[in-house]
Amino acid sequence: MSITFKGGIHPPQNKVFTKDKPILALPAPEEIIIPLSQHIGAPSKPIVEKGDRVTMGQRLSESEGFVSVPVHSSVSGKVKDIKPWPHFSGESVLSVIIENDGKDTPCREMPAHEDWENLSPDQIRGISREAGLAGMGGAAFPTVVKLSPPPTKQIDTVILNGAECEPYLTADHRLMLEYPDEIIEGLRMIMKTLGVEKSFIGIEKNKPDAIKVFKNKTEKFDNISVIGIKVKYPQGAEKQLIDAITGRKVPAGGLPFDVGCLVQNVGTAKALYDAVVRGKPLYERVVTVTGKTLNNPQNLMVRIGTPVRHLIDACDGTKDPIGKIIMGGPMMGIALYADEVPIVKGTSGILVFSVTEADLPREKPCISCARCVDVCPMKLLPNRIATLIENERFQETEEYGIFDCMECGSCTYVCPTKRRLLHYIKWGKDEIIKRRNKEK
Repeated sequence: MSITFKGGIHPPQNKVFTKDKPILALPAPEEIIIPLSQHIGAPSKPIVEKGDRVTMGQRLSESEGFVSVPVHSSVSGKVKDIKPWPHFSGESVLSVIIENDGKDTPCREMPAHEDWENLSPDQIRGISREAGLAGMGGAAFPTVVKLSPPPTKQIDTVILNGAECEPYLTADHRLMLEYPDEIIEGLRMIMKTLGVEKSFIGIEKNKPDAIKVFKNKTEKFDNISVIGIKVKYPQGAEKQLIDAITGRKVPAGGLPFDVGCLVQNVGTAKALYDAVVRGKPLYERVVTVTGKTLNNPQNLMVRIGTPVRHLIDACDGTKDPIGKIIMGGPMMGIALYADEVPIVKGTSGILVFSVTEADLPREKPCISCARCVDVCPMKLLPNRIATLIENERFQETEEYGIFDCMECGSCTYVCPTKRRLLHYIKWGKDEIIKRRNKEK
């Protein structure tokens, strides 16, 4: 068993602001905005209309394909409008706007199954789709798709991802400390659904309290092992996590099931438990709201659809003028263009930088030092790929594996000339996809 993967970096963790802050429930705002696109795959289609009354947990849309799940109302109230709204992607996305009546009248669409062990794998998959589950670690891949591997791919190992290697973020850490039993039961549901007899829970060693809790809680299960993994970024990426825990190498262009593995986030396991045992759709999640300029950083249980500005206000605002707001962590997160963007299923954190912190140094030419090559966890040549993109030689980048890039940002972090390597790679991917679509 290897202790880690090749490459990676050690950025300052900056988790001290919130790692000891218990999860607090944030009251829902007067208005909730539920985007119909919150995950990888096709957006869902609205099934409510302007003027409809809805209840908390009521389904607002239906899936538009296999790689798609519905969204649910996180409050009770009245549908005020259905229109495009600012989205974390940088575009405006069709969204359901709900006027909160403050009553939180619950919906009873989904039954609770406390005797979940009597459910069949197909029933658990169906519940995960009906509840709108998507990966809670950031990628937001529909859970039902991950729980339905191709018949030709035999899964023998499930890995629960508790690494949370992104700097600043502590949402998963607090979730593991406060809801360990639910997370373990969710893991067992995943194992049952896939017919797997062996699983691991990978937790970075900078969370010794979580490792201790899970080792104690899993003593009675012979088929669940808790692994303390080396603190290194991006240790929580699924291919790197598989390598660290099992020693298996996911091939270039491949997926975890190509080496018999499936990886799920601890938050996803908790959400699956809630959906199956409590009959609760995915309409809220834990979000770390943090940054040196915030007066009172917190880990908050937030209703999906809550505008970002509401979270910042809940942290008593900032000491200095805001220079940048990032949804996610500083390495893989997305800078927002408006604080009215709503929280979605994959929002693990809101990071607030002051104007001074957000000021970036000027970019200089590449000096061919190859530091970016040394740290790349996917063994790519980021410098070469970026140079090709700078010269708009987009198609040539495919020969260098541009689509194997997981966009972790390690290359940009170590570059001594401050080249925006990840920016170029994202631009290149986007341009290639646009040209492919145009050819079709």
